[in-house]
Amino acid sequence: MKRIFDLVLALLALFVLLIPIGLVALLVKMTSPGPAVYWSERVGRYNKLFKMPKFRTMRVDTPAVATHLLLDPQQFLTPVGSFLRKSSLDELPQLWSIIKGDMSLVGPRPALFNQHDLVALRTRHRVDQVRPGLTGWAQINGRDELPIPDKVKLDLVYVNEQSFALDLKIIFLTLLKVLRRDGVAH
Repeated sequence: MKRIFDLVLALLALFVLLIPIGLVALLVKMTSPGPAVYWSERVGRYNKLFKMPKFRTMRVDTPAVATHLLLDPQQFLTPVGSFLRKSSLDELPQLWSIIKGDMSLVGPRPALFNQHDLVALRTRHRVDQVRPGLTGWAQINGRDELPIPDKVKLDLVYVNEQSFALDLKIIFLTLLKVLRRDGVAH
């Protein structure tokens, strides 16, 4: 049921957002050199690696680490990068990952391939057995501001209590957070 819900909602969102997606891609291309979409290597279900697309918000020479690990992340942002991150428009290409089946609408956010501490902690608590999501319980309870152990605790709450009703609640609360631009550190 969850997979069908993900597929239907992602296809509907893609259809409705096709023009904004095209405009954002054009904006990224016009304001910085490089591709409009950045394919980030992420850790998915059962720790299988997959390529997750995002609109590029950082320069092409940015080190491939989590943004909070950069000494001065602001220096790597593209002219529209901060706006795309704060508005979460950079996440729109992930609809492709949902359609493809690498991600779900709701689940723990996929870790970067080199976030070994996060992957190890999630694996120990069996969070890796759930398909990663575009949004999740940790995103609506702190997003970028949470330390890794707290993220995993929230991920575990989701894994243990997941339901269709909880997914709907998380989607609704995510939309509110995106509109208010809550919890975005960079």
